[in-house]
Amino acid sequence: MEEPFALIDRLRRAAALVAPGDDGGMESGRGFEVRLAVAQLHEIHALSEGEAASGAGLALGCALTMGARPILWLRTEAAERQGGRLHGPGLVAMGLDPADLVVVVVADDAALLRAAADGARCPGLGTVIAEGWGAMRGLDLTASRRLMLAAEASGVLMLVLRVGGQVVPSAAATRWSVASAPSRALAAEAPGAPAYDLELLRRRGGPAGARWRVEWNRDTQSFDPAPLSGARLPLVADRAVAGPAPAPVRGAG
Repeated sequence: MEEPFALIDRLRRAAALVAPGDDGGMESGRGFEVRLAVAQLHEIHALSEGEAASGAGLALGCALTMGARPILWLRTEAAERQGGRLHGPGLVAMGLDPADLVVVVVADDAALLRAAADGARCPGLGTVIAEGWGAMRGLDLTASRRLMLAAEASGVLMLVLRVGGQVVPSAAATRWSVASAPSRALAAEAPGAPAYDLELLRRRGGPAGARWRVEWNRDTQSFDPAPLSGARLPLVADRAVAGPAPAPVRGAG
């Protein structure tokens, strides 16, 4: 278990990153953005193994939208066996600079949560993504509270990416479900941008239950609204523009 912590320490020394703050930068003129508040824990649920790529795309897109780099991506050996390695060309196609990513594979869910807590304490990181498949044993209110406290203290964007697991109570500020959506073909029938169907399952201190369809815009490093019947509603989870912030998680005792 020394290797993940050595990598985290290297990033802490090397990175001169200031985590993005709540600067109200939602007024982009497009009237629509997906942004998650940094210094918080958020959950992303791909509800089946077939949607693992959608979950990974949403997690990476949120980190890129916030400029929350470098990214520490933690995975279990089970995730590597079941889902294969992360697809480097696909990550680059979304606009990720490979120099901004460190991927660490750990033995099991317990090691994943330990490494995630250590990463979330590191202010030299921008985002920590902890990817677990299945039940993700050990992820409970206590473990998620630990991740939230660490993120609040360091300013890191902490994302728990769950693939195929059941929703359980946690201290996360928001919880999302994601599935792939049809892409719009470009000129000459070229493949369109990645598209996602999103549902806000939970938002601490606010309403939930809304759904959106979004497309990833590599040029602007943001999510844009995709064609969908019905109203297009703003998707905002950043405390600066989504009303009062949820109360911070405080340690007890």
